[in-house]
Amino acid sequence: MPFGHVHHVSLTVSEQARSHEWYTRVLGWQHIWSGDPGPTEVSVGALPDGTLLCFWTHPGGGQPFDFAHTGLDHVSFTVDSLEELTEWEHRLDDLGIPYSPPADAAGFGLALNFKDPDGIALELFVPAQAVAQDP
Repeated sequence: MPFGHVHHVSLTVSEQARSHEWYTRVLGWQHIWSGDPGPTEVSVGALPDGTLLCFWTHPGGGQPFDFAHTGLDHVSFTVDSLEELTEWEHRLDDLGIPYSPPADAAGFGLALNFKDPDGIALELFVPAQAVAQDP
């Protein structure tokens, strides 16, 4: 059965306010809604392309992110060209956010990796077709 695009991505974070501030400053996340405060908290926002990104906090949570554990490995965002990837490098530099240099992703394109305040792995990805089109 076919289905559409990904509706939303939900991340477990240690601090709602810190994640709101960081994702707004770095990725342009805009808050839409927060659930009633309780032992489990949730907030929903949208990235500039309309992708919904949700943050959850759970009682007893706050363990550091580890991509080697079962669950999320990383979240990857597409950029359309090497020029855009270079612009992101400058943005991350300006914001003081450490990142890996763009690297070959097994022939599928180029990937630049960085982490949020909880250590959640994030990636900016240029598909191979876009790399081939750049001069």
